[in-house]
Amino acid sequence: MTTQRGAINPLALTMGEPGGVGAEITVSAWNKLRGSGLCFFVLSSVDLFKGAGVPIREINAPSETAKIFDDALPVLPLGQSVSMTLGEASPRNASAVIASIEKAVGYALSGEASAVVTNPIQKSSLIASGFKFPGHTEFLADLTNDTPMPNGRTRGPVMMLAGPALKTVPVTIHQSVASAATDLSATMIEKAAKVTAEALQFDFGVANPRLAISGLNPHAGEGGALGKEDLAEIAPAVASLKKRGIDARGPLPADTMFHEEARATYDAALCMLHDQALIPAKTLAFHDAVNVTLGLPIIRTSPDHGTALDIAGKGLARADSLLAAIRLAATMAESRASAQ
Repeated sequence: MTTQRGAINPLALTMGEPGGVGAEITVSAWNKLRGSGLCFFVLSSVDLFKGAGVPIREINAPSETAKIFDDALPVLPLGQSVSMTLGEASPRNASAVIASIEKAVGYALSGEASAVVTNPIQKSSLIASGFKFPGHTEFLADLTNDTPMPNGRTRGPVMMLAGPALKTVPVTIHQSVASAATDLSATMIEKAAKVTAEALQFDFGVANPRLAISGLNPHAGEGGALGKEDLAEIAPAVASLKKRGIDARGPLPADTMFHEEARATYDAALCMLHDQALIPAKTLAFHDAVNVTLGLPIIRTSPDHGTALDIAGKGLARADSLLAAIRLAATMAESRASAQ
């Protein structure tokens, strides 16, 4: 048995949507990582892995994970059965999907798990069952809201797309361009920047984080000729961040922020719109970008793709992004532990 990397506790992996690709990419990730010294357990119904073609071992506690990980996939049962049809998402499984997330967060809060890695969920299926949150991020924020932030850090949640060559943070996320432009404020930008800078320092081991902050409009507004938001909201936010001692530059024209030479000048890019952030991140790392939630008292990562119902069970699903999410979660856990 290889010694567990960095002596961190195992990672808690949620099962995600049973009808999607979560189980098959989990099995692929286990096959790739066994013997590596990095280990995880899955909070799931054992039914999900019947016929997976790999040894499965039920465990009673996260502490059992490291002993068996090289020989079998550790599954910590939820105590709920799952009715699964590959390629279909059913609200009948919502309680099990939600319980998997809740228990994973509980183990992360107790310290029994070093981080939470979430498999993709089918939001429409959960919402149809009465789930009141639009997605993982908001649910995780609610589950951890009563737990103090480590090191007195700023609370999020803030979304980051992290790849080998680029980390981006969208300040506004799932809303129209028109509503994003209306809602955008210096306060929003400053908070996202503070959360990002603190995460870079404590979770990514960047001693002096550098932030590049995009403009909203073409050419960052061209001095107000192409829109007033850059002067009215973004520039004051950048000035305030500098006064707080945060190394921030902007507003910068978004069309010149992401080439290789530009990326070498910053550690993360804050973008005003969803697509400003996700297009360059996915272009550079389509298969291995990781969705990270910053500003939580726990570490949470996720593959940057959905449930892929259309290819579930067809042997086409790639585990690259889940593997990247697991590895990044472990790296972040080590960095956070050393910063305590």
